[in-house]
Amino acid sequence: MAKLIVILGDQLSPALSALREADKDDIFLLAEVKQEASYVKHHKHKIILLFSAMRHFAEVLRQQDNKVIYLDYEQGFSSLSSAVEHCLQQHPKLTGIMITECGEYRLKQELDSWHETFKVPVDILEDDRFLCNATMFAKWADGRKQLRMEYFYREMRRYTGLLLDSKKQPLGGQWNFDKANRKTPPADLKAVAPMQFKPDEITSEVIKLVAEHFADNPGTADNFCYAVTGKQARQAFNHFVSEQLGKFGDYQDAMLMDQPFLFHSICSIYLNCGLLDVRWMCQKVEAAYKQEKVAINAAEGFIRQLIGWREYIRGIYWLLMPDYKTRNFLNAERPLPGYYWHGNTKMRCMQQAISHTMTHAYSHHIQRLMITGNFALLAGLDVTEVTDWYLAVYADAYEWVELPNTLGMALYADDGVLASKPYAASGAYINRMSNYCQHCHYKVKDSTGDDACPFNVLYWDFLARNEQKLGSNARMQLAYKNWHNKAPAQQQALRDKAEDYLIKLDKL
Repeated sequence: MAKLIVILGDQLSPALSALREADKDDIFLLAEVKQEASYVKHHKHKIILLFSAMRHFAEVLRQQDNKVIYLDYEQGFSSLSSAVEHCLQQHPKLTGIMITECGEYRLKQELDSWHETFKVPVDILEDDRFLCNATMFAKWADGRKQLRMEYFYREMRRYTGLLLDSKKQPLGGQWNFDKANRKTPPADLKAVAPMQFKPDEITSEVIKLVAEHFADNPGTADNFCYAVTGKQARQAFNHFVSEQLGKFGDYQDAMLMDQPFLFHSICSIYLNCGLLDVRWMCQKVEAAYKQEKVAINAAEGFIRQLIGWREYIRGIYWLLMPDYKTRNFLNAERPLPGYYWHGNTKMRCMQQAISHTMTHAYSHHIQRLMITGNFALLAGLDVTEVTDWYLAVYADAYEWVELPNTLGMALYADDGVLASKPYAASGAYINRMSNYCQHCHYKVKDSTGDDACPFNVLYWDFLARNEQKLGSNARMQLAYKNWHNKAPAQQQALRDKAEDYLIKLDKL
């Protein structure tokens, strides 16, 4: 009684539940389909990564004597459903479909229709590559007035036992060392690049395909250097632990000119498509701390991102979708400026973050939150356009992780579900955490002059135009006190400058 085992492009893991449950007569399907490659204008690197990793994964399955159907992009299948229909027609003795649950709500709707569409049993298995399933998260969230990540993270530490002593208390004496992750980078700080990989024959074929069929997508196809197999991804992560993790702890939030990676692992790219396992990664980092190879702020800071923030974000997504996607608490509707797609702006911080994004399909979390996200928040950019942009341009972006991070954390469009206040900041924050301002056309200490920093100008305007909605927020009181302490003439000058900048937003 053979089944069709469908494996998605972000499920390239030997630990996948559908693989564990498969029988020797089952047939595996991997398909490069137009809908999944085109529902947003994905960065070329993301498409290359997934198509190449899928092809390599299929080869591993074949080497293990599995029956594999691989449908490449040029075979012209429009959707995953059309690929499944083709397989069922070609193999009429297949008695059902099995698949591990997907990571995006729009695709879940498609999978949920398969039983009726194909008239065969469809078994959708839990994705237990994650530590916290939807039921577990809903139980944690039930009855809570606020769904704060910090308290969820502590529960996950207890659940996993990571970085706990024999009495189940946090190693280092506290749960969170976030304040020790924010050191200002010295000018002579030397970055350590993540491991790169030369494209093999399979990847080179995919690069040609993407260059031909996705020529208008962001990025270029000829500088791809990411891991595309589990073995390579593990090598890349081991390199991070031995060479980068120590400095990552101190400079997790830092930014420097022409340094797109600093000490970041970029392994979210591999983890989110299945090439790495979160448990293995955390154990490696915990071992490095216990062996005194890295400090507690490095180990805890990294593990917090994985078992805290990543699992929390996924829980929020599945708890609140589909309504979550439509939220726009601050009524942000201004069109996305063109430089989000090319980086040609006089704002040096935006130029750096966006150019890194377009070159590598990557920028680290502070560049996403406090540069491109902060600017979108301050300028009131359209929530849907901004979330679609983040989903398109990053190689680690899938809606379950991208949407809450962007809509909730960066844009505060969910009215505080994720963040207790908007992550709005002026140029002073950027100046403290980077050397961008030293190389900028605009003056970071000016708010009303001809070359005033747009972040300064728009910060005050953001407070003023949103005071009715944000003025009662306890964590915003100091900001509003500073605003109200300004003389009426100064307030008007700031609002006038902001209006001027918003009118010529595309030319900043």
